[in-house]
Amino acid sequence: MGIILDTSLLIAAERDEWDITAYIQGREEEPFGLSVISISELLHGVLRADSNKRKLKRSAYVEKVIELFPIYSFDLTAARIYAEVWVHLLAKGIQVGAHDLLIASTAMSLGFSVASADKRHFDKIDGLEFEWVSGRGV
Repeated sequence: MGIILDTSLLIAAERDEWDITAYIQGREEEPFGLSVISISELLHGVLRADSNKRKLKRSAYVEKVIELFPIYSFDLTAARIYAEVWVHLLAKGIQVGAHDLLIASTAMSLGFSVASADKRHFDKIDGLEFEWVSGRGV
């Protein structure tokens, strides 16, 4: 099974609060990738940087991430899953952020799990394989 790394982990790695290499070590046979939604969130962070120096640093990090990992798009299959999961969650009175639901639906459409430091939303989604990653700063 493949793994989609959530934005929370990518931000923690950028801040040197989480080690992607250590996480992947021993799991090299598993495909790791990112949702295009996470790339959008990272680019949002670049554009919101409060200084040119920080903007350049963040931009370089995002470009390196894009270079290193496959990026999975939100497609029609993911859209169908998204709608189904969204309706199911609403029927149970559960709110999940749209971006997290988009990331989860992308992973589910691929038969992948999501690895995240954000337990609030992903563990509420039935049918999603979820790996909670804890640690310093995550």
